[in-house]
Amino acid sequence: MNSRVVSISDQQPTSRMHHAWWHFVERQLPVLVIYLVVATLIVVILAPFTFVTVPTGYVGVLWKRFGGGTVLDPRYLKSEGLRITLPWNVVFLYDLRLQSVTETYNAISKDGINMTATINIRFRLKRDAVPQLHQSIGPDYIKDLIVPEIGNRMREVIAEYTAEDVYSTKRAEIQDKIRKRAESALGEKMMEGGESEEEANSPYRIPLYAMLNLIDTLILGIELPTAVVDAINRKIEQYYIAEEYRFRVAREIRESERKKIEADGISEFQRIVSEGISDSYLTWRGIEATLQLAQSKNSKVVIVGSGKDGLPIIMGSTNRSPSPQSTSPAGSGEIAPEREKAAPLTTSTPQ
Repeated sequence: MNSRVVSISDQQPTSRMHHAWWHFVERQLPVLVIYLVVATLIVVILAPFTFVTVPTGYVGVLWKRFGGGTVLDPRYLKSEGLRITLPWNVVFLYDLRLQSVTETYNAISKDGINMTATINIRFRLKRDAVPQLHQSIGPDYIKDLIVPEIGNRMREVIAEYTAEDVYSTKRAEIQDKIRKRAESALGEKMMEGGESEEEANSPYRIPLYAMLNLIDTLILGIELPTAVVDAINRKIEQYYIAEEYRFRVAREIRESERKKIEADGISEFQRIVSEGISDSYLTWRGIEATLQLAQSKNSKVVIVGSGKDGLPIIMGSTNRSPSPQSTSPAGSGEIAPEREKAAPLTTSTPQ
């Protein structure tokens, strides 16, 4: 019979490892917790500098603290969405959408009137030139570049017009001139920079107009002294009164011409009719009228051969009382000589 001896100490190595592991955890757990808390704090603190959100319609310009400053290459611009960068770098956001700025300027007109003009400026930035704009002018480009430039051109243009022109009739022309002169001035001024050893920061020399697109300059309002405004309104009122009288005179002239043309037409018609109607034509038309009357259902008396040129005389209905001319002056009922003479030729045609 074979016997096997089993030692109690066969399970001790596993138990020892388990015990050693828990002993290590118990000793190192506080340190691990401290490390985890510190790492969490670091992530929370650096997250705003590491994760950058570029909103809709914006673009981000990267500035490297240890890499040559502003990255001028437009390929490295940060587009819309969540972007990750090193915490010691900075991303500057620029709006590429249509922007509108309203400013109020003081100006003097050609006739020496002091006025206040409110102008709305609409523009857009050009994406590829945003890094150059950031390096040469900065985020305050509206206050440092656009507003002063438009104000200067506005004063130049208004100085060429009178207060009445600016206030009433020439506003659209003035707006167009301000925009064109501002574009011309921005195109003449050059910006230089980009001198760096970095490949993405090559030197540049571009005009200011290449950095933004000036869409229009709208004059929203013009404020003049009250006395000047009243005088302009009175002048405009008198002008339209004079225009009303001119219209009345022109209308009467046209009416007289119309009446003259009408009179000439009537005169020409009478001349043509008088030349074209002959006695034979009238006789023929009289015969036609007599035939039409003879065919009528009404009763009448036709005296044949007693009219002028032998045309019948229509006396009317037989029921009608005789006219005074057909009776004698004495009223004795005798027939007048003309009636007696025509009696043998009288026919009665009751229809």
